Amino acid sequence: MTDTARFEQAQKDVKTLERKPSNDDLLFLYSHYKQGSAGDVSGKRPGMLDMVGRAKYDAWAKLKGMSSDDARQKYITKVESLLESHKG
Repeated sequence: MTDTARFEQAQKDVKTLERKPSNDDLLFLYSHYKQGSAGDVSGKRPGMLDMVGRAKYDAWAKLKGMSSDDARQKYITKVESLLESHKG
């Protein structure tokens, strides 16, 4: 299976988790997904009242310069780990 196929499969697999991951894990998944699919952060940082949007933006911004391949691999590894720890 190619890295792209594994990345796409991980996106499907993460939706099958039986328990919601922690906020830190969700931010990790979001930021690595965005870095892996869109590259470095873009757009304006959300305002103070949008705490969730701001946290997501900041998590993604911390990955600036990371290659898409590295981000996709870290995303895949995290999903595999969550699948093990969040079963039933």
